[in-house]
Amino acid sequence: MSGPQPARKPKIPRQAMPEQPPDVRIRAFCEVALGYTPELAILEASRCLQCKKPKCIDGCPVGIDIPGFLKLIANKDFIGAAKKLREFSDLPAVCGRVCPQEEQCEKFCVVGIKNEPVAIGRLERFAADCERAEAARDLPKLAPKKGKRVAIVGSGPAGLTAAGELLKRGYDVTIFEALHEPGGVLMYGIPEFRLPKEIVRYEIDILKRMGAEIKANMIIGRTATVDELLKNGYEAVFIGAGAGLPILLNLPGEHLNGVYSANEFLIRVNLMRACDFPRYHTPVFCGKRVAVLGGGNVAMDAARVAQRLKPDKVYIVYRRTEKEMPARLEEVHHGKEEGIEFMMLCAPTKILGDGKGWVQGLELQRMQLGEPDASGRRRPVPIPGSEFVLDVDMVVIAIGNTPNPIVGKTTAGVEVSKHGTIVADDSGATTRAGVFAGGDIVTGAATVILAMGAGKKAAQAIDEYIQAKDKAGQPA
Repeated sequence: MSGPQPARKPKIPRQAMPEQPPDVRIRAFCEVALGYTPELAILEASRCLQCKKPKCIDGCPVGIDIPGFLKLIANKDFIGAAKKLREFSDLPAVCGRVCPQEEQCEKFCVVGIKNEPVAIGRLERFAADCERAEAARDLPKLAPKKGKRVAIVGSGPAGLTAAGELLKRGYDVTIFEALHEPGGVLMYGIPEFRLPKEIVRYEIDILKRMGAEIKANMIIGRTATVDELLKNGYEAVFIGAGAGLPILLNLPGEHLNGVYSANEFLIRVNLMRACDFPRYHTPVFCGKRVAVLGGGNVAMDAARVAQRLKPDKVYIVYRRTEKEMPARLEEVHHGKEEGIEFMMLCAPTKILGDGKGWVQGLELQRMQLGEPDASGRRRPVPIPGSEFVLDVDMVVIAIGNTPNPIVGKTTAGVEVSKHGTIVADDSGATTRAGVFAGGDIVTGAATVILAMGAGKKAAQAIDEYIQAKDKAGQPA
């Protein structure tokens, strides 16, 4: 018989990230998650098995060397880990906070087969935050100037990534932003408590130091057109204008005061700092009883923002069950902790007024789930005679967005789909030479990291397009 076997080393559990208590965080807009300590980060990174064929990389739209940066953290080289991340991603501090890692890199983590996957997103955030805290970020190496100019329409994740990649390749880049501050959805759509704006400004400042010119308050298609940009010295144009046009329900009463689209509500609070009125000069109305219609991340953001404006009650109204909600599980969990009430299997039928132009109630109908629809989720079916009225004085509609049609309608030769998205191939090339597009304006509303991946691919395609024109002896 063999002798006694050595005790097997116990498996390290996934490390929880410290957070502000719910009763504290609902009184302010400061960040909920506090980030890993160095000790927690080292422990969590050591859970990585350093697979020879890491499947986690396959789940990352920008192809980050995940085992590589995790090994550096485990070896206490935090700045080295940040530099490794920067080889693949221009926005690691952003992605570490808002990307759905559970559906991307972490979904493919081998550790997750029998245990919880390695917290790749939390560790990405940790490394990027260390770099920023120590002011350890060096500007990337830039190729010699080519004397060629590229225009970027939109300063969200797709536009910022395309700009960064083109600057590295030696191009002069001008970013055109419709609003008064660059950042796109990172600035106006994602609340401060999930993504502090100082992080977005930090990344944009790096692009400026790399040589990017940013022109705010420029609506391409109105202030200037894509055709005018191409005629005025830009060799190519990348359209990364996102999907910022809200989808409404066309409900009776949708015109009443107290009804917001999620876009308007979040822009007022996030970008215009309406939560800090009158120090900032944009007021925002928030009712005493608020209903947010929808079950995605934008609906959760709107509900959690509303909760911080001190109403008596905030509801999430969703026509399917919680299981079918597209919002991240973490956001749903935080919303429940913060006191938001979830009304599942309920669909709005009309918004009721008080006779003076303001919301007084929301009529809902109870639903039951039928057969799956095109999305793969079971289709909600109304239950006859189940209508009831919810006592609310504010309604936020958060059921999705489509691209603003201005750019597509004013750019000759660019094909637009029946959904309002710009048609582009995998490289970002549209049906018009010299015009490229990527991110939500092509895919419809999606994730930050997918938009970044599209911006990265488009930058390479733009470089190849301009070089090919030069070799052919033609003006690009």
